[in-house]
Order: sequence, then C-alpha cells, then structure tokens
Amino acid sequence: MREIFNRVEDPESVHIEVDIDTEDFQDSNPWLFSLFIKSSKIDEDSDAFDAFLETKESIIIALEHENRAKYVGSRVNEGWHEFYFYAKNSKNLESIVAHMLKESGYKYETSIVKDAKWDFYSKNLFPTELEFHNIQSDKIIFLLQEEGDDLLISRDVEHYVSFDTSSQKERFVQNALQNGFRFKDDISSEEFEYGAALLKEHAVTNKEIKKIVEELYELVKKEHGYYEGWSTTLAIENN
Repeated sequence: MREIFNRVEDPESVHIEVDIDTEDFQDSNPWLFSLFIKSSKIDEDSDAFDAFLETKESIIIALEHENRAKYVGSRVNEGWHEFYFYAKNSKNLESIVAHMLKESGYKYETSIVKDAKWDFYSKNLFPTELEFHNIQSDKIIFLLQEEGDDLLISRDVEHYVSFDTSSQKERFVQNALQNGFRFKDDISSEEFEYGAALLKEHAVTNKEIKKIVEELYELVKKEHGYYEGWSTTLAIENN
C-alpha cells in the first residue's frame, strides 16, 4: 500500500510516497537502488507530468519483473524526483533503466549500495508515528469534502487518547484542559484500559487539524501515552 505525505527537512518540504507493506521483502533484498530524474517540464506542464508518471510506472514494472527489485518509495526534493528500490543483487538494474530512459530527454543519475538493514527506508521514507496520524487526518478530511462539508466551519471535534496507567491519563487530562480541550468520556479497549475522549471546537482544514493534532500529540507523549485519532460530524449537520 502506498501512502503520500510531506516532511519538512529544513529548510525544504519534501514530498514523499512510500510503500508501507514491505516486511516480506526486507530479508531477501539487501541492495538499495536509487534513480534520480530531473526535468523542468515535469512540474510545469500537465501533459509532461502525465507522461512522466507513465514512465515511472513502467520503470517500476520493469524492475519488479521476476522479483528483481521492490519499489519502496519516492521523494521529490529541490526539483529532483528520487525513486528507491531494494534488490536481491546489483546486476542489470542500471542497464534496464538506461535502456528505458535513453530517448526520454530526462536528466538522470543512478546509484546502488548495500543496505541490508534497510536504514534508508526507515529513516528517509517510512512515516513517523505523527506522520501516520497526519496521513489519516488527510484521508478523513478528503471524505468530509466528498460529502460537501465546509471545512472552515468550526465544530466539536473528538480526539481519542489511551494510556498504560490511570495516573498517566489523569495528568494528561489536566494538561489538556489547560490547553483548551474539554473532557467528554473515559474510554477503554482490549489493548488499553485507560483512555479518554476529548472535545475541542475548531475548523477541520488540513492546516488547522495538523496544528491541533500535533499539539495534542505532544501533550500525550509527555505522559507516554498514545494518540488514537479524531472524528467529527459534517458541518451541515450542525446548522
């Protein structure tokens, strides 16, 4: 499954696509193959970008053929489109790419290094816990938009947290109340006995949700707890 998100790497914002289902490939693919493509037309012309996406998918299919390599993700940074694969060995990968890009007009570079522990993948592609929450938030916001929600309208938003101990939860709730949240309910699950649902009135734009989630996430982590996500109702239901 591919997920898409943005990561700030001072001073740049890096656009990342990552395949998060790679467990079955990590032991048998120790070689990191990198492909870097740069073309001014890619990001300036929609037809050129569509053609570029077709080329990208064709390269992925070619390199994954007969399990030569596994595509694990890409990064867009400072005009370069970076594509990453993990392979069983270092043979023929560069020649396959060279043949496919020979007449493309793209400026490109390749490299291949041993990375048996998949360090590059875990550090530079795989989302952090907070980034996973931002990915899920974007999906919820997309569904709200599909239903015609006006994201700028403030409404009560429920946020869910869980903890290993009751004292952790109580300290967190007190801190959250001081930061403008309202306590709604105690909650529990099979995994965590101590949890809480909190309320805060705010808009559900990507920018506002990201700010609120990151604020609450920081409060949760101070008490070694777990942020579980958020939910809300359509704004038109509150009118």
